[in-house]
Amino acid sequence: MSGYYLSILQGAGLTVLVSLASLLVAVALGFVGALAKLSRHRLAVALASLYTTLVRGIPDLVMMLLVFYGGTIGLNALLEAMGSTAVVDIEPFTAGVLTIGFIYGAYMTETFRGAILAIPKGQAEAARAFGMGGFKVFYRITLPQMVRYALPGFTNNWLVLIKTTALISLIGLQEMTYIAKQASAATRSPFVFFLFTAALFLIYTSASLWALRRLGERFSLGVRRIGP
Repeated sequence: MSGYYLSILQGAGLTVLVSLASLLVAVALGFVGALAKLSRHRLAVALASLYTTLVRGIPDLVMMLLVFYGGTIGLNALLEAMGSTAVVDIEPFTAGVLTIGFIYGAYMTETFRGAILAIPKGQAEAARAFGMGGFKVFYRITLPQMVRYALPGFTNNWLVLIKTTALISLIGLQEMTYIAKQASAATRSPFVFFLFTAALFLIYTSASLWALRRLGERFSLGVRRIGP
């Protein structure tokens, strides 16, 4: 049985890779979505609102199956309509990363939007009065404060994202949940393998929580807290 435990540990590395890659996609979409919802362009606001409303209303598993199966069918149909004979097959890793990133990009959109709105507008106006350009205002004034305001929501989204990676086992990616399920079926000892997998997830989320708390302390330097 020790071989199964080793395989699960190896699968844990793939789980970490999937979660980090999905986070990059989610953060990128979150920034774009937040800026779109805060823009003055009605079309951008409407598209970003439609994105966040639809994604947050569809179960993660349904979305993953739609991307994995429907995405492949849709791409191949499009290529066939264009006269191409190429066949596209979306692998589980790519489907999982894109789907999880797409889902949590909607949650990150609202997190980043709320964080930007929490920053007093007078600070950006004062920076522009001193001659700062738009990019410099965002980089020097908005972004550092946005990180501090966004961290609580970001932390919650990240922890849930980590746990959502377990769903990728249903489309065949051999991460630690998939391997634990295979080991359970082979040995008829599901409790020990799933308990081991749960412990690995707990270690990962606990380490993430510790790191994000340290990051929050770093971005809160110089901020005076009011209250007990």
